[in-house]
Amino acid sequence: MSNPPRHEPDSPRDLVGIGIGPCNLSLAALADPLAELDAVFYEQRPGFDWHPGLLIEGATIQVPFLADLVTLADPTSPWSFLSFLRSRERLFPFYFAERFHIQRAEYDAYCRWVAQSLPGLRFRHQVDSVRWNPERDVFEVDFAQLDAEGEAEALGRTYTRNIVLGVGTAPHVPDALKPLVDAPGVPVVHAADYLDHRAAVLAADHVTVVGSGQSGAEVFLDLLRHRPAGREQLHWIGRSEAFAPMEYSKLGLEHFTPDYTRYFHALAEPVRDRLIAAQWQLHKGIDAGTLAAIHDELYRRTLHGGWPDAVLTPGVRVRTAGRIATTQVELHLEHLQQGTRTRLTTGAVVLATGYRERPLDRILAGLDPYIRRDSSERPRIDEEFRLVLDPSVTGSVYVQNAELHTHGVGAPDLGLAAWRSATILNSLTGKNPYPLAERTAFTTFGLQEGLPRVPLARQAGRQLTPLADGR
Repeated sequence: MSNPPRHEPDSPRDLVGIGIGPCNLSLAALADPLAELDAVFYEQRPGFDWHPGLLIEGATIQVPFLADLVTLADPTSPWSFLSFLRSRERLFPFYFAERFHIQRAEYDAYCRWVAQSLPGLRFRHQVDSVRWNPERDVFEVDFAQLDAEGEAEALGRTYTRNIVLGVGTAPHVPDALKPLVDAPGVPVVHAADYLDHRAAVLAADHVTVVGSGQSGAEVFLDLLRHRPAGREQLHWIGRSEAFAPMEYSKLGLEHFTPDYTRYFHALAEPVRDRLIAAQWQLHKGIDAGTLAAIHDELYRRTLHGGWPDAVLTPGVRVRTAGRIATTQVELHLEHLQQGTRTRLTTGAVVLATGYRERPLDRILAGLDPYIRRDSSERPRIDEEFRLVLDPSVTGSVYVQNAELHTHGVGAPDLGLAAWRSATILNSLTGKNPYPLAERTAFTTFGLQEGLPRVPLARQAGRQLTPLADGR
């Protein structure tokens, strides 16, 4: 661990991070040994937490443990998951457990350990605005320091040459279901808050889970395991045409490599937009192990004859929804393939309807005149994760997990967090403190000019003749 450089209040920092989720925590961990870098990170929450409402017992993260905050950029870092295990004297138990995919609660505990150990992290600090000061060639960052109740107790300002935004995503509720969330009474909760409300949901006579992704599958499985056989009274519906497994083949996973990220970034904007919509199964499908566990649990309940009282229907959207008195919810459903409609009355609803990138407009309102945008009015982001700004702005604003439209399906993936953080630090320092591999995939995405990249030792005795006329 490096000692942070002494900072004078009015002198500009090298970097200010806004938000402390896994992405910016990764950046802070890799920035830690760079003694010459003066960096601080602000987060309005009182401490680090990662999807606390979905830390369901037994649920695992969908990337291997090597996709921690640092290892894929620096395996020798003291902030690796293996270092965390060593600090807890758990290396041998983990070794014998032979787990490649760790439990979600363990990943959260690991991140908390890093967050509690790193210098330069400022929790209970809410950033209100960012401006460019052309006289000083620095960004001005205004923030409020919050008390235990989340109220502002002091205001502050810091100056910085560069900024990195890692404000993450927020739970998404479709418009048709928003009236349910805003009204009291029957439990209607987003999956992000599931564990906080699980007792109330389980107490309902009938429960409906809306959403056919990983969160929906995990919530449905947890509810199923806690409901009596023959009296499950569960519905699981989602818009997807099937409860589909996530693409997890070896070559399919190469869409989450730096090679594919660079390829995707170089594509034309309309092509990128089409690809994001078409590639949903790469990142919105369900882990095959979770699907198997659901089927196993349902099958077990047929042992003595009969079927479990559980209805699983994909390809369904909720048209409208409303409350009936104070004890029931009515969902108006439409089957997208049949074109049929029906009504479902239920006693509780869990909305596993996903997350959306938090809008940056509020924080970046002061920079709006400088931000260059694409044809859909989204910020343009260069290959090194920087907002494309007016040339008069000499500082850089980097973004993390807000670049799906420019960098593809790997943007929110934990497996690329360390590589992205290293890319940002290399760009920011100009000194390449983290050398990164030139090639990371066996797949060659797109047609490359020149000869294929074949190791010289394997080209011996092989004649490669280009075809005429580009054929």
